[in-house]
Amino acid sequence: MIKARLALVFAAGLAATLGSLPAAAQQKFVTVGTGGVTGVYYAAGGAICRLVNKDRAKHNIRCSVESTGGSVFNINTIKGGELDIGFAQSDVQYNATKGEGQFKDAGAWAGQRALFSVHPEPFTVVAGKGSGIKNFADFKGKRFNVGNPGSGTRASLEEMIAAMGMKLDDFSLASELKADEHGPALCDGKIDGFFYAVGHPSANIQDPTTTCGAQLVSLTGPAVDKLVESKPFYAKATVPGGLYPNNPQPTDTYGVLATVVTSDKAPAETVYQVVRAVFENFDEFKKLHPALANLKPENMIKDGLSAPLHEGAVKYYKEKGWMK
Repeated sequence: MIKARLALVFAAGLAATLGSLPAAAQQKFVTVGTGGVTGVYYAAGGAICRLVNKDRAKHNIRCSVESTGGSVFNINTIKGGELDIGFAQSDVQYNATKGEGQFKDAGAWAGQRALFSVHPEPFTVVAGKGSGIKNFADFKGKRFNVGNPGSGTRASLEEMIAAMGMKLDDFSLASELKADEHGPALCDGKIDGFFYAVGHPSANIQDPTTTCGAQLVSLTGPAVDKLVESKPFYAKATVPGGLYPNNPQPTDTYGVLATVVTSDKAPAETVYQVVRAVFENFDEFKKLHPALANLKPENMIKDGLSAPLHEGAVKYYKEKGWMK
């Protein structure tokens, strides 16, 4: 990431100094921050970069994906100028825009810009086989993975347990494993369950349900109802029965949308080309991961977006007639 950023600065400076250089030497680098390598963010980020790079000979933009700590990390790193584009849960995007939640101390970020939203991300709770866990309250006194501090998953978990009148001390162990680590830890008997915001189907859920018969746990009740009613970025969701091995029943829950964000400092032409690459190759984009299969452009340009759209994205959407 740092190398990509330095390369961009170097290329820009060199082009300004030596104006006679051919266009190929003035290549721009774009890094997309995602999440864990087994999550949908990483796969969706790879899909975006694959489509951008298809036409790099025309626009001189080379796109690369970076596995990161997730939503909060991505937004903070974009704000700090060390990442160009990143994935973030819609609730984390909202909090950054408003200066709420995990961004209360930093304050509202007026420079955040949205590109589009992507797949739904139901909050998914998974328990070990034979644990006897029937609802979330049953995890009191258990070993539970709350997620790494830089993730949107962790932020959403903390908000949820507060609404339920719980706190992290209610778990006998509140582990902070990354998303790529919680499935193996569950199957190895090191934890009793985990919470994860993810698009479905996900390899991260497929692995423990296949390997050790892990069970999905519904998230319902008055606290969930109140959260969904009070927050514009939440919606109820259901993980279909039979989507994962050993889980024939549907799992009721709630969740957010995955969104793609950047900074107002990102060049308009670069953002335009990234957005154009996705929507001009939309059928291909939807086929690159099952979680993307049911996307519709008219929803992606408005649902789950609390930050203003970037001017480069607006230019493309107006050209398509999707915005006035």
